[in-house]
Amino acid sequence: MNKENQWTSKLGFILAAAGSAIGLGAIWKFPYMAGTNGGGIFFLIFLLLTCFIGAPILIAEFAIGRKAQTDAVSAYRKLTPNSLWHWLGYGGVAVSFIILSFYSVVGGWILSYLGRGLMGSLTSTSDYDSLFSNIISNPVEAVMSQLIFIVMTILVVQAGVQQGIERASKYMMPALFILFIVLVIRSLTLEGAYEGVKFLLYPDFSEITAETILYALGQSFFALSVGLSVMVTYASYLSKQENIVKSAFSVVGLNIFISLLAGLVIFPAVFALGFEPGAGPGLVFVVLPAVFNEMAFGGLFFTIFLILLLFATLTSAFSMLEIVVAVIVKENKSKRKMVSWLAGILVFIVGIPSALSFGVLSEVKIAGKTIFDFADFITSNIGMPLGALLISLYIGYRLPRRLVKEELELGTNGIGVLFDIWYFLIRYIVPVGILLVFFHSIGLF
Repeated sequence: MNKENQWTSKLGFILAAAGSAIGLGAIWKFPYMAGTNGGGIFFLIFLLLTCFIGAPILIAEFAIGRKAQTDAVSAYRKLTPNSLWHWLGYGGVAVSFIILSFYSVVGGWILSYLGRGLMGSLTSTSDYDSLFSNIISNPVEAVMSQLIFIVMTILVVQAGVQQGIERASKYMMPALFILFIVLVIRSLTLEGAYEGVKFLLYPDFSEITAETILYALGQSFFALSVGLSVMVTYASYLSKQENIVKSAFSVVGLNIFISLLAGLVIFPAVFALGFEPGAGPGLVFVVLPAVFNEMAFGGLFFTIFLILLLFATLTSAFSMLEIVVAVIVKENKSKRKMVSWLAGILVFIVGIPSALSFGVLSEVKIAGKTIFDFADFITSNIGMPLGALLISLYIGYRLPRRLVKEELELGTNGIGVLFDIWYFLIRYIVPVGILLVFFHSIGLF
């Protein structure tokens, strides 16, 4: 592979891959899932399942991508020629495309909030429920903010792996961590904050239910963005000298750490100021601004939170657009700029109905769901689980065990029994776990 199409350093790869994984799942979805599913016990189960279900799939995607050293579609075609497995790559591209089409809508909401925060108008209202409803139902604001978010994503991806994605991630990810630490300190210094810490970190085993386990499994699975072959694409830019197992655990560790920080920002503040932790999806957009509004300098701290949420959302968007661009561009660097703009604008156009599904298209339903919710459902509950299941079966049963082991041992002194444990997990435990989440998400039990 051309050196210009490789990460310049292991740190650059880890930050970019972590940025892909750390998005709305860790900062928006994790807190409200924990808040509605028992707090500490949800976090404990999420932690365990991320290590034993999410991490093995992530390592599998890294192995496929680094072995093939090419885009997601060509990777499967190269490793298993004269088979239909390359359609797994096409599936990942299609699902990433659809996800980005509505993910960019949420990115637009964040930009709308951030604009108000920077102008100081967020603190001038007390009815955040109405504010959120007005933002998502205003067709002009919803579509224009979505467009701005997509353009920001295109500008980074068009610049390439080194000058675009890696450079942006090297600035955004450290900034995200620093801003989070500032917010955690502020949240923990509130009177009564300990109740929120206790809620998040002290598991109450009496709260365990089948639903809690299944939701935690789903969260651990989706938090790492596995199943899309996005990480196949990112790992294809990695040199053969890097330890991909260690890199995978670094990404997993950073994802868990950010989820923890998100909880430590939100729950101590929520408890200290007398709000309800089980507010659901509106926790970040409705409850959190009300929480910060009651703090000293609350407007400033909520604006900081929105900036880091934007960073996390953008770094995930980069990876979803990159998998689409990489499949078309392949090694032809001269086509990257044009393809990035064409693909990005097409994503924007496809996403317009999702942007309008809370306003002028709110009456349009598909299978009883809004356009936005339907796109979310078919990707999160069908596309991603199916992709992850096929990846686990592909590397566990289709590729030769010897080839897989050799790839994972590159850049190490040998991984010994760790490979046997991982291989057992990827062949037997991971597929069962994915099927449980899949069947539950489509309502079979």
